[in-house]
Amino acid sequence: MIPRYSRDRMNAIWTSENRYQTWLDIEILACEAMSQLGLIPPDSLETIKSRAGFDVSRIDEIEKTTKHDVIAFLTSVTEKVGEDGRFIHMGMTSSDVLDTSFAVLLKQASDILIEDLDSLLDVLKRKACQYKDTVMIGRSHGIHAEPITFGLKMALWYTEMVRNRSRLIRAREAVSVGKISGAVGTFSFIDPKVEDYVCRQLGLTPAPISSQIVQRDRHAEFFAALAILASSIDKFAQEIRLLQRTEVREAEEYFSPGQKGSSAMPHKRNPVLSENLSGLARLMRSYALAAFEDVPLWHERDISHSSVERVIGPDATILMDFMLGRFTGMVDRLVVYPEQMLANLNKTHGVIFSQMVLLCLIDKGMTREKGYALVQKNAMKAWQEGISFQSLLMQDDEVRSFLSEAELQDVFRIENFLKNVDVIFARVFDESPATIAESSK
Repeated sequence: MIPRYSRDRMNAIWTSENRYQTWLDIEILACEAMSQLGLIPPDSLETIKSRAGFDVSRIDEIEKTTKHDVIAFLTSVTEKVGEDGRFIHMGMTSSDVLDTSFAVLLKQASDILIEDLDSLLDVLKRKACQYKDTVMIGRSHGIHAEPITFGLKMALWYTEMVRNRSRLIRAREAVSVGKISGAVGTFSFIDPKVEDYVCRQLGLTPAPISSQIVQRDRHAEFFAALAILASSIDKFAQEIRLLQRTEVREAEEYFSPGQKGSSAMPHKRNPVLSENLSGLARLMRSYALAAFEDVPLWHERDISHSSVERVIGPDATILMDFMLGRFTGMVDRLVVYPEQMLANLNKTHGVIFSQMVLLCLIDKGMTREKGYALVQKNAMKAWQEGISFQSLLMQDDEVRSFLSEAELQDVFRIENFLKNVDVIFARVFDESPATIAESSK
């Protein structure tokens, strides 16, 4: 059973409550570090930890006057703490809180997305094993090429998603960086040990050097990883759309009882989930472009990136969570038609064996140029006149002077194309061919 995408968990990360709570955690951790350095009296620290809190509506009210969200937040917290609130935020700047908290939130979101990917990988592996020996035509330029199996297609998707998972893990590491280094990153009024302590407690790495901000090439890498992941889903969704076309109909999205495909045509069964995913991937790529635009900021910083990140941070991670959940469910319930795959494979009268015939002629001593011309002549006639390619070769004296009837019959076996499928599966899933074969039964 495939779990629903984790919308509630992902949405919760980006609520005002969680964002302000993360800010508060950072401020309290900074106070703890400063207390250890003898800068805040122990009694004052205990007061801060016991009384510190916030009220979202009160923050909103204060911000109407201050026009500054961090100051409004600090004012709200200080109202609850009282006199000892003067120690909160000492030597810090707003970006110390904002950038460090953004790192925490992106890290939390990444953890959910990696779980989503693991669920998808499980489904893709199961489908690959299920259809390992389900023969279909491979296509290049949209034209019949040579046979593959539907399981190989799923295995190919699996390996791409493994790379996306690795990419996301690296991107999570890139953005899991905090800074508590003051107004322009020089630690002028705060000890670097505070930054080390805060980041360590939050599971972050202190930025080796920062200006007023953590540098935005890190965030560009994160959103680029999401865009690549979305583009992979787009590619797979397009493949399903192509396979679902009426003329092909080798696979299609599950069409549930009561579902409707068209307001006008009751017969329609449209690939709406795939089309939805392709559209959403375009949006995800636009978020990456916005993140790239955030990299060049003025001098030690400006805040042109801030408005962008308030949108793309929650939007991109929530959207990616949705896309992964939708795609996982779609693949899990995908309807596959092996008989139609075979019927389509046979539509071209056997010309898909052309390379094998060519190689056999070369092996028998014919030049490649001569063999290519001979095979192509017969293949074109089979294609254009709807005649069996094999029968044409049987009647071709030049071909028969090199290949016997038995040898030609041996060429026209689908198994010739698929002898290394188990080897490929062993390379993809790091399991022996025998284990893969057993798991696909």
